[in-house]
Amino acid sequence: MSQILTILRHTLRDGLRSRVVYGLGAFFALAGWMMLRLGGDGGKALLSLLSLSLALVPLVSLTYGASHLYQARRFIGLMLAQPVPRHTVFLGLYAGLSLPLALAWAVGVALPLLATGAVQDPQALLLLLTAGVSLALIFSAIAFWVSMAVENRLKGLGLAIGSWLALAIGWDGMVLMLSYQLADYPLEGPVLALCLANPIDLARILVLLRFDLGAMMGYTGAVFRLFFQGNLGIALAGLALLLWVALPLGMAWRAFSRKDF
Repeated sequence: MSQILTILRHTLRDGLRSRVVYGLGAFFALAGWMMLRLGGDGGKALLSLLSLSLALVPLVSLTYGASHLYQARRFIGLMLAQPVPRHTVFLGLYAGLSLPLALAWAVGVALPLLATGAVQDPQALLLLLTAGVSLALIFSAIAFWVSMAVENRLKGLGLAIGSWLALAIGWDGMVLMLSYQLADYPLEGPVLALCLANPIDLARILVLLRFDLGAMMGYTGAVFRLFFQGNLGIALAGLALLLWVALPLGMAWRAFSRKDF
């Protein structure tokens, strides 16, 4: 445990010194203040922050995480040369990478909403924080896996950005195309599976189920709400996000445990 804390302290110190981490928190704090000033409504500001978070948190987690880990190769090799278990180095590095990003984003989002007293629905804010922190943890783990599985830095960063483009932008278009091409067939089951296969979609649905905004849910969200409404849907979406944290983290550990530094 002391070894994990030592590595975690070092990586956290590096993370908390990063301009990217401070920039992420400052951007969302400023965006929240501006939305409240222009709209004056906490619910609308929260939904706007959700849209920004769904796009930016995965992108920043992927690019910053992959770049940081490629630059930290020598440090990782040095740590592994010490009498320190490999899983200890892995956990310390992952926590030191993901926690500063998640914390900076959460503080940046919550600060303007709480400071102005604009939070009309505390559960909605809690769901937004849960969704954003989950995305930071998930995509930091994906960045860890990419940086360990792909030796070339440019290829690794390209794969990271490509995965973000596919999940954040291309996914909805693919779902709409499939629903149009296969309109004569029952699609509820496959669409529900596609929804569970995209953590960004799940994060969006987790928050929007609280507001019951069908127009913003899209096709996958509408199908998810059809099967799982209310608190049941929120619980299942949250559980699926937790599983999404575990899946890429397991892939990252597998690549890390096999890599020869």
